[in-house]
Amino acid sequence: MAERDVTVGQLLLTEYQTIKDEQKTRIGFRDNLLYVTLTVVAAVIAAAAQARQAAMLLALPPVCVVLGWTYLVNDQKISAIGAYVRGELGPRLAEMVQVEGGEVFKWEVAHWGDTRRFSRKVIQCVIDLLAFCVVPLSALVVYWVGDDASTGLVILSLPEAVSVVGLGVYIVQYAVPFGGGGRAG
Repeated sequence: MAERDVTVGQLLLTEYQTIKDEQKTRIGFRDNLLYVTLTVVAAVIAAAAQARQAAMLLALPPVCVVLGWTYLVNDQKISAIGAYVRGELGPRLAEMVQVEGGEVFKWEVAHWGDTRRFSRKVIQCVIDLLAFCVVPLSALVVYWVGDDASTGLVILSLPEAVSVVGLGVYIVQYAVPFGGGGRAG
């Protein structure tokens, strides 16, 4: 009967594997959101150019905001999983098995020592802003300065601009100070 008993250590390792699987799934989903965004942007721009209808560009802000917000939320969950492993799960397991130095799952912190980590964070923040904010704001400007901009659609597009700027603020807040609340890896 004792062989069938589950130990706390086994439960912690199972929890670790489960949340790392979730993290891996979220990373794949998050990264695919950039490709989806690029595809949608290209499709909308091509359709607007082909139809010679700048108003079609007004579809980009809501799409980019939804995809960008989903990207950001998944990125936060990825980071939260890493923080949980570093701050809770790892120390509990290390204490249980009495690891010298109290460290397990060293990869969860080892990559933070990379000398290029800060520059990667800055570049990723710029990419996120370009993909999810600059492109839709540019689409709005193109429509606003175009010859066929109607007053009604310009007024309706103002909340789109506000939502894109709001997303940009969240992207920057999440990234700064590039490690305070942001991104795994």
